[in-house]
Amino acid sequence: MLQVSCGGCALLLGPSVRSSQLCYVGRGWRTASTACKHARDTGSLPWEGVVGLEVHAQINSASKLFSSSQVKFAAPPNSTVSFFDASLPGTLPTLNKRCIEAAVMTGLALNCAINKKSLFDRKHYFYADLPAGYQITQQRLPIAVNGLLTYRYPTGKKWSDMVTKCVRIKQIQLEQDSGKSLHDDFMRQTLIDLNRAEGQLRVDANISVHHPGEPYGVRTEVKNINSARFLARAIDYEIKRQTDILNNGGIVQNETRAFDYKLGATIPMRDKEGKQDYRFMPEPNLPPLILYDSKTLPRNIDAGQVINIDLIKEMLPELPNITRERLVEEYGILPEHSFVLVNEDGLKEYFEAVVKMTTADPKKIIGWVIKNLLGYLRQENLTIKQSLITPSALAELVTLLENKVISSSAAQQVFQELCKGGNKTPTLIVKEKKLGLLDSEQLEGICQKIVDEHDEEVAAIRKGNLKVMNKLIGLVQKASKGRTDPALAKTILEKKLQL
Repeated sequence: MLQVSCGGCALLLGPSVRSSQLCYVGRGWRTASTACKHARDTGSLPWEGVVGLEVHAQINSASKLFSSSQVKFAAPPNSTVSFFDASLPGTLPTLNKRCIEAAVMTGLALNCAINKKSLFDRKHYFYADLPAGYQITQQRLPIAVNGLLTYRYPTGKKWSDMVTKCVRIKQIQLEQDSGKSLHDDFMRQTLIDLNRAEGQLRVDANISVHHPGEPYGVRTEVKNINSARFLARAIDYEIKRQTDILNNGGIVQNETRAFDYKLGATIPMRDKEGKQDYRFMPEPNLPPLILYDSKTLPRNIDAGQVINIDLIKEMLPELPNITRERLVEEYGILPEHSFVLVNEDGLKEYFEAVVKMTTADPKKIIGWVIKNLLGYLRQENLTIKQSLITPSALAELVTLLENKVISSSAAQQVFQELCKGGNKTPTLIVKEKKLGLLDSEQLEGICQKIVDEHDEEVAAIRKGNLKVMNKLIGLVQKASKGRTDPALAKTILEKKLQL
């Protein structure tokens, strides 16, 4: 289990974490400028929220951090428990190399400084889900410290109105996961599952409010939030609750709370009468964790038996912000398109595969991928991997359009056929449904017929109302069932009208 601790983030209080330009003043949310004016007029000050997060994330490994027991999601209770996991006397922890590598990679991804020497500690507390009476963690010298996560979000309707924010990462530490308490209200008993490592993500949010420039307020801790959406709702509610208490002359209690997603509210769990004494002490059964880089790696050590920070850095995949910048620079697409490609699992790879299989401009391809393909997938509730339209099929369709084999309207018809599945290629669909562009002789005939049958429109165009030309082009498209190039149809019509 990885625990990532984020530094306190000051927020001008708004209806969500992202809305940092709103303040909670009196009985409602106001813009920052309005709040400041309200504060000057009434002599009051807006509240400012401070949020610190402890993110507990499961490491993707085959076995546990300190034992060889298998990590298996939703396994039957207590079916993957070793003697050490059960805290039998005389059992010792064995550190999992894969977990260390994952922790280092996480630290590098979050721009942390990796400590070449880190220590393990015992954190003592007595609860049923921890049979040993202590938890192995890193309190004195964790594996990574002082990181920074930079992100961007829109502040208006336009994607160009983007604001860059930074979150400080205090530390990343390796930590033994506690067991899971299963409360049976009917039987009035609590059962413990020591499989551990079953939760993919848990977040503890520490929240307080204060006036800008004044000391931080009393914080509450909202425990074990398991989704980003619930986290945002819990923070919103807790900030509102605390400001209401303070505005009414009350005192915020230092306590641990839980978020009830059904109520959309936080509820008390237990009071914190003071700082809990965990009686931290060095873990006697684990030596200091020593890491190396290429410069400090001793010659007489087997490279496969140690952790090389530089080697892990080379293995680090391209991070999302770098990917978005590369997509914009390499393909000339808009920043908002790069966000969609990165945020939809597998969509970036799909887009780049199509680009490699056609000479069409990527700026044209992105429209097909985001508007047509993604729209179809969402309508059918499918993932990218479940798409019936392969990258090669979309690339072939775009190529037919680029080479003026079909019109844009015919291309849409081909796309709809591809959505039905089957083994037919775009070329075969065009042939069977006769969707190819008409030759110039056929198009000449259709244009002449449209001109002959629409004297009123022809007269308007010759008097200078060129907008009416679009109507004639539409009629040509309709008559040809979408098998004409609008630009070529316009050229022929202008020639026949002697414009």
